[in-house]
Amino acid sequence: MFIPVRDPDDPAIADYRAVRERDLVGRGARFIAEGEVVLAVLRRQPDFTVESLLISDKRLPTFDATAWPDAIPIFVAGQPVMDGIAGFHIHRGLLAIGRRVATPSVRDLIAQLPPAATVVGLVGIANHDNMGGVFRNAAAFGADAVLLDGTCCDPLYRKAIRVSVGGSFVVPYARAVDGDDMLAALDEAGFVSVALSPSGSRCLHELRPAKRSALLFGAEGPGLPKALLSRTLTVRIAMGGTMDSLNVATSSGIVLHHYAASQLCR
Repeated sequence: MFIPVRDPDDPAIADYRAVRERDLVGRGARFIAEGEVVLAVLRRQPDFTVESLLISDKRLPTFDATAWPDAIPIFVAGQPVMDGIAGFHIHRGLLAIGRRVATPSVRDLIAQLPPAATVVGLVGIANHDNMGGVFRNAAAFGADAVLLDGTCCDPLYRKAIRVSVGGSFVVPYARAVDGDDMLAALDEAGFVSVALSPSGSRCLHELRPAKRSALLFGAEGPGLPKALLSRTLTVRIAMGGTMDSLNVATSSGIVLHHYAASQLCR
């Protein structure tokens, strides 16, 4: 259902207006997704739904409307109007309003996991680029879930979605109250929790993945809380040179590949 939009102040597209400012204050249960690749991932995920699309008229000749349910409104605007709606130049020319349907608790999500599972646990990750990078790695290397503490940023922030290339939609996630709550839920479910730290007692290459493994990462700088480190197996990534730590997204990719290699390289 194509709906022409000629005025950036049209109330029908209010959810799209001032994208950057709205990103800062949130959209409740809704989020903005952008770009053809990300939307192709989004529409295949059962835990998410798409409420509407906003497309530049220049993209219409190559846009496949049959890929979307007939009931979804598709707003069409000229590029100047589209830029006026968003508040900046939308060079991809394709936006969507999505909604997360399923929001399980940490314990409910863990209860749904298979007997052999790998979980990523994040504590204090406030950078949206890092959040998106971790979700992209989790999707690429087959992590079964991502758990967030209460201080982590939103994986459905527009930039996190873009960096994850849709990985934020692919890997199930849930939010714990804090790191202690997360660790308690993992312990109850029989997970071996491995905490990444530059001062870890073991080197990553020495580890053999447990049947149920939880890989815990903190923000670069403060890292994971000492109280949490004291309750887990601490592990470091061997490095040469003068650097003593890596970006958390990079670290997650190295560790997840190590844990997945025995399955991926068969």
